Amino acid sequence: MGNVIKVGMADLKVGKAPDILTTLGLGSCIGLTLYDPVAKIGGLVHYMLPDSTKMKNSNTNIAKFGDTGIRELLKEVVAAGASQRRLVAKIAGGACMFEMSTTTSVGHVGERNAEEAKEVLKELHIPLVAEDTGLNFGRTVELNCENGEYLIKAVGKSSKII
Repeated sequence: MGNVIKVGMADLKVGKAPDILTTLGLGSCIGLTLYDPVAKIGGLVHYMLPDSTKMKNSNTNIAKFGDTGIRELLKEVVAAGASQRRLVAKIAGGACMFEMSTTTSVGHVGERNAEEAKEVLKELHIPLVAEDTGLNFGRTVELNCENGEYLIKAVGKSSKII
């Protein structure tokens, strides 16, 4: 049995089989995994906001934003021995956690987070092979570095693997 590696909010980690990477309580945040099925190396980033360039005094935490967090995760999984050509991505989260009566962008941060993932992955030529996003509930996720399975757990819902 490998280590269970916890990934905090605005955080990213890399693991190798048989490690399991997990992050709790994805609301509007996205948990994005990159996985190399041959090297059995995986990475997970839990990012909160889509775009670091929209923040004036952007803090130095690159894992907080999709645009910088996904690129940093790619750098780290490749440094750990993964091949960028073999990587596949999965995403979960991006829920709309707050009912908004207005159409403020805050209400759609989950949706924008999911869109950002797709744009960055396309730019990096990494296929998005599965996703479990949207709706209005939080998720806890686990990436199994042995087989690339991405387990999605939500309160009151049955667990599923994508």
